[in-house]
Amino acid sequence: MLDESKLSQLLLPFGLELSANQTSQLLTYLDLLMRWNRKINLTAIRSEEECVRRHFGESLYVSRWLHLEGRVLDVGTGAGFPGLALKIVFPSLAVTLLEPVSKKRAYLKEVARVCAMDSVEVRGERLEDFVEVASPASFETVTSRAVGQLDSLVPDASRCIVAGGRLCLWLTHAQALALPKISPRFSWAKPIPIPLGRESEILVGTLVH
Repeated sequence: MLDESKLSQLLLPFGLELSANQTSQLLTYLDLLMRWNRKINLTAIRSEEECVRRHFGESLYVSRWLHLEGRVLDVGTGAGFPGLALKIVFPSLAVTLLEPVSKKRAYLKEVARVCAMDSVEVRGERLEDFVEVASPASFETVTSRAVGQLDSLVPDASRCIVAGGRLCLWLTHAQALALPKISPRFSWAKPIPIPLGRESEILVGTLVH
């Protein structure tokens, strides 16, 4: 298991400043990820160092640019990125994680329990089904990382976001270029290049009514 010094070194390119408690939570989360990944397919990345850089670093990098508060909906969360990871740096968030695979949902609940994270809800619906049963426009932020089918994801996400709320997407550069054409309801800020991200960017759109 990585120590605090090595973790800080790996996160240095992302300019993140974590408290002692946040560092402890991240290391616990990482340990669970590595152990569960031997039993179920959470991520194709097998090394701790690469998991820190690719998953935690890229997910938490948005905190350099945005302060998140209120309710967050994370679509296709998988192993909890970015939604559950963001709970580390914004502990007051109420996070809803959408993950259709039952084994992954069990893992996400275990991370929340062991890391003593409150206000975390794990649900099994896909976004297109969730919007039919959820309270409309009830989230300040919707996040999604490395999820395809943006032409359906973006309109569905817009139904979940409060007026003036934000949609944060982790995309390739090519996806980011095409996004404004399929999402006229959002005002998109300049893409945020991700350090070490190999053409990856974070795109933040504000819902315009």
